[in-house]
Amino acid sequence: MTVTRSIGFTDIDFDRNGKQVGFVSFPSSVHDDAWGVIRVPLTVIRNGATPTVILQGGNHGDEYEGPIVLGEIVRGLRPEAVSGRLIVVPAVNLPAVEASRRVSPLDDLNFNRTFPGDPLGSTTQQISHYVSSVLFPLADAFIDLHSGGSSLSIIPSAVLEPCADPALDARNRAAVEAFQAPFKVQIANFGDPRTSTSTAVRAGLITVGTEMAGTGTVTPEAVRICRRGVANVLRHLGVIEGAVERGEGTPGFHTIAGTASYVMASESGIFEPYHELGAPVDKGTPAGRIHFLENPGREPTELVFGAGGVVYGKRHPGRVRPGNCCMVVASPLED
Repeated sequence: MTVTRSIGFTDIDFDRNGKQVGFVSFPSSVHDDAWGVIRVPLTVIRNGATPTVILQGGNHGDEYEGPIVLGEIVRGLRPEAVSGRLIVVPAVNLPAVEASRRVSPLDDLNFNRTFPGDPLGSTTQQISHYVSSVLFPLADAFIDLHSGGSSLSIIPSAVLEPCADPALDARNRAAVEAFQAPFKVQIANFGDPRTSTSTAVRAGLITVGTEMAGTGTVTPEAVRICRRGVANVLRHLGVIEGAVERGEGTPGFHTIAGTASYVMASESGIFEPYHELGAPVDKGTPAGRIHFLENPGREPTELVFGAGGVVYGKRHPGRVRPGNCCMVVASPLED
């Protein structure tokens, strides 16, 4: 059987002006609910068709600043204050959001590694297919709000997705600049094409990502940065009125320049970092060490940086196993 159309369904009319707060539903036939559905919150705020901007939060269920800010928009933004259309999905990976997990408890999949999805796949794959096949074709721009989640603390930043089209890359850079985050960084996710932002770029959308703090908690300053940044990008795109509100940030773009930028755990133990976020570091210098609490007579194993720049991300919590990401370095991006 070949099926290309999403089986997700909604009562929301994307072409109707006004504010519609509802859901997109995906069939979920399980032991205790033969004809049930997974209802993903979906809001459309429309005053004309263009530009259309998708605002997405809850891609990972343990990242909270984005969903909080998008909930504020759902409740507070009036249609008459909008020029164009906003499609707001504050908790797109709803099962993971409800479980406060990076991956869905239904299928153990990372939503942000399932694009473009599968209309007849698991729930996570059905949701990503709906985003890529139904929502992306409606849109001109896409804002995907992340934080470091439970395992990382990250400098609050606006994220630039790599783009092979120079004209679209320039528009993306301008939108990322408009966010006015403390830090701007290009992230390629090891070149993985299955992320929401890489899929949006391939679809030709102006694309902005974020990383807002992390450690599985809500950080007031990161919420403030996120709130201002989303409004700034909407002003930049002409969806709401007003000038971009300036922030204090690092000039220029940085990049996570390949696998050498990641400090990975080599053994199981407790990681002790030597540096805080934002600290300048050099290639080959010590990043931290792994302690073996069950064997106190054993000397700790030291890890070193494979690239120079600034510390962009740091492991949380302390317990690590081989392959865990302990530190991330961002280096200046050379145009």
